Amino acid sequence: MYIKFCRIYGGDKKDDAKENLSSQLSVELEGERGKQTEGNARLYRAGCLFLTLICLVLLLAVIFLSVKLQTGSKDCPGRGEAVAGRASTSLTATCNYDQCQTDFPNIHHQKHDCHQCGNGWLPFEKSCYYLSTVRMTWSMSKNNCTARGGRLAIISSQNVQTFLTGKGNGLFWIGLRRTGNQWTWVDTSALGDSYWEDNQSDGDCGLLRGASSPQKNWMTSPCAHSSYFICEKTA
Repeated sequence: MYIKFCRIYGGDKKDDAKENLSSQLSVELEGERGKQTEGNARLYRAGCLFLTLICLVLLLAVIFLSVKLQTGSKDCPGRGEAVAGRASTSLTATCNYDQCQTDFPNIHHQKHDCHQCGNGWLPFEKSCYYLSTVRMTWSMSKNNCTARGGRLAIISSQNVQTFLTGKGNGLFWIGLRRTGNQWTWVDTSALGDSYWEDNQSDGDCGLLRGASSPQKNWMTSPCAHSSYFICEKTA
């Protein structure tokens, strides 16, 4: 009887010890899990905060660049020096093409707006020029230029003369024709400065010889002959 009681009592104590150990291990494991979960949560929050800050910086950068592109500076470089003597003009006045030509008359200005001339047209100063790739008579060339929204080229300055001479290689009709003894342009204006070659043949229409000296490269030719041509339109 005593032996049985001791066994039962001893067995109960062992079971209690096992349960206590098991409970202690469970508590320790739960604590470890809690610490791990709390650490993961902190890392997650830190990551979210970092990504949010990056998004805000990128958003601000996009807004800044958009405003900068819409209100970008259009100051004319060096213009302030050219107009320093004008009391009413700011050193950083807004640039426009006509004013730049006025302030810098000795500088070659080319206006390059997006698609201002169209495919095949060459921009120069305030005009666009088209050099044909087919030969026609003077009258047909004139009509072709009109159909393109322009006219046969009028050479109004040495700059235009030099520009067109350097762009083609061959003979090109220009908007110059003789009526009686008077040479006139297609807009009925009288011929001013001219660049005729020394030896001229018979003919009542004017040709420009490309890839030659721009000082003397105009020649006369019968208007019924076929040649390339140069069209001009306002930019």
